[in-house]
Amino acid sequence: TGLELPEDMSEIVPPEVRPKPVVPAKPSHVAPHSSRGSALLGYIGIDTIIEQMRKKTMKTGFDFNIMVVGQSGLGKSTLVNTLFKSQVSRRTTSWSRDEKIPKTVEIKSVSHVIEEGGVKMKLTVIDTPGFGDQINNENCWEPISKYINEQYEKFLKEEVNIARKKRIPDTRVHCCLYFISPTGHSLRQLDIEFMKHLSRVVNIIPVIAKSDTLTLDEKTEFKQRVRKELEACGIECYPQKEFDEDMEDKSDNDKIREAMPFAVVGSDKEYQVNGKRVLGRKTAWGVVEVENPNHCEFSLLRDFMIRSHLQDLKEVTHNIHYETYRAKRLNDNGGLTLLVPMPIKHTQVTSNMQVF
Repeated sequence: TGLELPEDMSEIVPPEVRPKPVVPAKPSHVAPHSSRGSALLGYIGIDTIIEQMRKKTMKTGFDFNIMVVGQSGLGKSTLVNTLFKSQVSRRTTSWSRDEKIPKTVEIKSVSHVIEEGGVKMKLTVIDTPGFGDQINNENCWEPISKYINEQYEKFLKEEVNIARKKRIPDTRVHCCLYFISPTGHSLRQLDIEFMKHLSRVVNIIPVIAKSDTLTLDEKTEFKQRVRKELEACGIECYPQKEFDEDMEDKSDNDKIREAMPFAVVGSDKEYQVNGKRVLGRKTAWGVVEVENPNHCEFSLLRDFMIRSHLQDLKEVTHNIHYETYRAKRLNDNGGLTLLVPMPIKHTQVTSNMQVF
């Protein structure tokens, strides 16, 4: 994208006769002198960089890739649909008794472009149907780990190309929602092994699925027990303590860490409650409102994952997990070795969806 110089240098317009760019008027909130660094004699317009970045992001949009892992029947697809208020996750097909259960986990991904307030986001939901459903679940996390590393490999190959693309397609998994069954007892050994292996390569956020099946006391005790088990096994979920940038970050992230695992309820059905239409699950005792913080922690999860930490999830993926993989690959054998691609079903949805 370099500039092409004209053959006749006399064609270049002298700097003194070039039209000056329009400088925005100094905002009323900007102080005349900077309290840090060199004092400014007048308004320059440095603060407009934020608006410039916003405009560029509005034009190009961005990617966000989320993986959902857990036993069948925990409402993984429903919760993702509830998070983004759209039918963004394809429901997994269950196997009948007559069909042979697959020996390995089959990774399925589906992509959509969703738009809200003029901002476009290409959302990819990666599902892992069959995880933990087999009789023998030994090393069943390996296909998932392989898939995550394959996405790092794809990005790395694009990055090291001499003539690389202006914008490298990003299929790296930014977040892995791990669904814990609401047993009220403790984590399965399979849960511990999975999170132990995958927390090293991806941002894991544990959630207790269908938490409305637990009483308030059971829910509190179960959350505490899960946190203790994760700590005892050395499993660090996102946001990791070592990546807190300052005291403000630490304070905000400590509150999130204390709230984990999020006890959530997902639903794509609306009901009338006190004259308002709300997303919820209808029971014999009433409606469990998904977005009511007194009923479940769905709103906490949504605000954390989308409204406050979405960009950080992407940055930790790029700066920590991907960089760790990249450094190891470039050091191993003194170069790049092609990985054998894993067959992956991927559906690209080209139609845009408006989020309301």
